[in-house]
Amino acid sequence: MLYQTEEGRVQLDDGLMDYAAFGRGTKALVLIPGLNLRGVKGSGWSLAWMYRLFAKEYRVYVFDRKSIINEHCTIWDLAGDLANAMGQLNIACADVIGVSQGGMIAQALAIRHPELVSRLVLGVTAARVNPTIRRVVSGWISAAEKGDWRTINRESITLGYSEAYVRRARLLLPLLERLVKPADGRRFIRLAQTILSFDALDELGKIRCPVLVLGGEEDRIVTGAASLEIAEELGCPVYLYKGLGHAAYDEAKDFNQRMQRFLCQE
Repeated sequence: MLYQTEEGRVQLDDGLMDYAAFGRGTKALVLIPGLNLRGVKGSGWSLAWMYRLFAKEYRVYVFDRKSIINEHCTIWDLAGDLANAMGQLNIACADVIGVSQGGMIAQALAIRHPELVSRLVLGVTAARVNPTIRRVVSGWISAAEKGDWRTINRESITLGYSEAYVRRARLLLPLLERLVKPADGRRFIRLAQTILSFDALDELGKIRCPVLVLGGEEDRIVTGAASLEIAEELGCPVYLYKGLGHAAYDEAKDFNQRMQRFLCQE
């Protein structure tokens, strides 16, 4: 099986959490993806291929959010769910990569459960909601409440990717807009709402592990300034990709290599 890929789920107190795992290494790497219309279930092989660079040294775990999201859920609650799931899988300590909303969860995990995080990479994320985040995410919530998943799919591409990428994909956009919709629209809305109440800026000083921040200068979803704000508060290294935006993790050819170099430092 490709990179010893498997998919599973853990039982939490109030719901199930799906995960995918791959890699042959002895160290644990936890990857927390961003807000997505499509979950982790059924994506194990594609995730293993996308992050194959880490498969030799790590056993990589990619966690979804839990199946049931209550009305007042917060990013801090999602981090608690992740800590619970890691415990059930006997992951005592791991290097952690968080992207977008996943980066918010990663910050909360490192603040509230520092014993679980050895090194931390924060990609295209923010320590607190800003006007750009509020405008974009509020728009997605409004669209989701109307069942307008096409708008969310379209904006994920047109706002997330570089103008050059969007030009190349313009003929495929009508198809891509129709490709994905969530099984549970209410769950997506509640997960999006957790972003709008997040503010960890004043608690970033509680993060004691080494941190690397990666972002895109042209990020039209969280902004490049949000990456710089985290790095300034933590005094940690930061790299912003010129000409790229929120999907820098997908477009930049060396994104995974930068993360690997940082995680493998002595």
